[in-house]
This record gives sequence, structure tokens and C-alpha cells, in this order.
Amino acid sequence: MKQIKVLGSGCRNCEITANAIAKAAEQAGVEIELEKVTDIAAIMGYGVMSTPGVVIDGTVVHAGGVPGPDQIRGWMKAAPQESAS
Repeated sequence: MKQIKVLGSGCRNCEITANAIAKAAEQAGVEIELEKVTDIAAIMGYGVMSTPGVVIDGTVVHAGGVPGPDQIRGWMKAAPQESAS
């Protein structure tokens, strides 16, 4: 399961981003846990100065503006698979 956080104040762009991620995950059949982070200190802790920001499995993958549909679909395709390492 991918852990995805949308960082932002809860503004319209943050909501659009969260909804687009949820829809893309559903369409791709990827199980996610989506969390909206609105605490400014927590957001800045990720080094994000411009919202919305997106964190996937602890890594910031996007900051500032609504990510495009192709970008979001790419995140779902990049879902880590169980590996025998």
C-alpha cells in the first residue's frame, strides 16, 4: 500500500490534487492511504514552500501547483512491487 500525503492549507488546489490522486489510484487498482496534511510546521518539515505538495512513501514528489493527470498516473504506475531482496 502506498502512503500518500497531500500537503497544503486545504485550499481548492489541494482538494483537487487529493481527489485526482484518489481517482487515479482507483483507476489503476493501486491501494493507497491518502492523508491531507494542513499543519504548516509539518509541511515545512518536508521542505515544501509552495503548495500543494505531494509526498509518496516519505519522498516529496511534487510541490507547487496542481500536478497533471499524466504525472499522477505515473506515480500510480511507479507503485513499488513486493521484491525478494
